[in-house]
Amino acid sequence: MVAVVYHDDLKEVQGDAKLAALLAAPCARAPFDRIEWWQGLVEHCDMLPLIAVVRDGEHRAVLPLLRQARRIHALGNWYTFRMAPLFSSGADKPALLHALAEDLAGQAPHLILSPLPDENRETTLLAEALRRTGWTVFVEQCDVNHVLQVGGRSYADYLASRPGPLRTTLKRKGGKVAVELVTHFDPALWAEYETVYAASWKPEEGSPPFLRAFAEQEGQAGRLRMAIARADGRAVAAQFWTVESSTAFIHKLAHTEDAKHLSAGTTLSAALFEQVIDRDRVALVDFGTGNDGYKRDWMELVRPRYRIEAFRPLWPGNWPGIAKATLRNFWPRGKRR
Repeated sequence: MVAVVYHDDLKEVQGDAKLAALLAAPCARAPFDRIEWWQGLVEHCDMLPLIAVVRDGEHRAVLPLLRQARRIHALGNWYTFRMAPLFSSGADKPALLHALAEDLAGQAPHLILSPLPDENRETTLLAEALRRTGWTVFVEQCDVNHVLQVGGRSYADYLASRPGPLRTTLKRKGGKVAVELVTHFDPALWAEYETVYAASWKPEEGSPPFLRAFAEQEGQAGRLRMAIARADGRAVAAQFWTVESSTAFIHKLAHTEDAKHLSAGTTLSAALFEQVIDRDRVALVDFGTGNDGYKRDWMELVRPRYRIEAFRPLWPGNWPGIAKATLRNFWPRGKRR
């Protein structure tokens, strides 16, 4: 018998042993799939979760959500690379998603879910389930995700395939900064990261307490990869990566504007790529969302990220939104599914 339940208390989620196992390493294969990530959103970003759980005997499906007035959104923030439904091994994904989509109609008349991947048909299956249960569904590409598939290469082989200007920069300026790379959390290094970030081109940090708590957790678990570049003893660039399930995630990078001529960020990236390729032996490097030009120098594959907007068509309050989404759906056609 299939049952759908919702939790706004993450302790309730942990009370289901099979669900807790699904949301913990190594079953959870990315930070955004773990209950610790959601707990950080609750504690530091003032979010009240709506964790949708489908139970079918021994199987589970879970979708992390957030209620805002009459709408339901994905549970995530500016640090979240992607959100997606999670399933226990062997689960009937279409059947569980059908039950969830049907039940969500009683929770809210309007859903907005992003950024969704589709490498494993996550967006496709979710959109199909919503349509089959009476939702009016619009799917559009909302972002991109740059990744590198290492393919068994060594760092030297990978570097040899990089664009000529990048390799030239590393040869000319690689020795102008001193690099410190650690795999544990160090409060002094974190303070240097925050100083660099404050002096960089980056916008104001979304939630420094959230990010620090996440870095501390990853350091304790052995997943943190953090590097600082210094010129004349002063930190001028910093990067924060994590590694798990054969994937390296690039979370944050910054350099001070006054040291831009040193290309310290390029030197740091090279050091971290060497770390994750030659020592951590990752199969994939994930540069998150965003189409920044510098990502193309390091990455080789671009994957789309999608936004699902779904409406209950008989609710009058949705009619203006459906009309706008219908008109928007005609432009640009190249990004529609």
